[in-house]
Amino acid sequence: MKNMKISDAVVRRLPIYLRFLNELSKRNVHTVSSQDLGYKLDLNPAQIRKDLAYFGEFGKKGIGYDVDYLIEKIRQILKLDKVIPVALVGAGNLGRALCNYNAYLKDNMKIVAVFDSMAAKIGESINYLKVQPMNELKQTIQQLNVRIGIITVPAVEAQSVADQFVAGGVEAILNFAPIIIKVPNEVRIHHADFTTELQSLAYYLD
Repeated sequence: MKNMKISDAVVRRLPIYLRFLNELSKRNVHTVSSQDLGYKLDLNPAQIRKDLAYFGEFGKKGIGYDVDYLIEKIRQILKLDKVIPVALVGAGNLGRALCNYNAYLKDNMKIVAVFDSMAAKIGESINYLKVQPMNELKQTIQQLNVRIGIITVPAVEAQSVADQFVAGGVEAILNFAPIIIKVPNEVRIHHADFTTELQSLAYYLD
């Protein structure tokens, strides 16, 4: 990889490329051009070539990209060639849905522990994972080498959960709570706010 800072926009497009390439591989498509990728993904082919060029020269002029090879390389770039343990806090409806969906993921990003603060939920089984109490969070995520945390708790609890994740050594957090969370600079956080997304969609309605 070139010695330069890669923008968030580029990193966020890589999983989009990977998803489409996986679909091509399933259909036994062996090569694809940036033009084909651009047409299918509604992106500028030049942007796709530029995005991939940040990480190396993967295509051949006049031929395009080898699908399986590019899948392998993008997985390496996204660090999906290694198992990435994930912990989730919040065993409500959304947390359960994410854990159950996790069972069907083919990537190496796996939810390996679930926590909740409600005594009634402790000990329940979700997709073969037992819900654990919050006082076990730090020890568990350190034992399992958890690197990413997911927060699906009410807004009033989210910052406290994030603080506990940080204390346990988590390097990145995906927050579904409708609140902005503060974390140290060395911890990456992404906010997934359904309400904001729906409200922004409403702007485009006739």
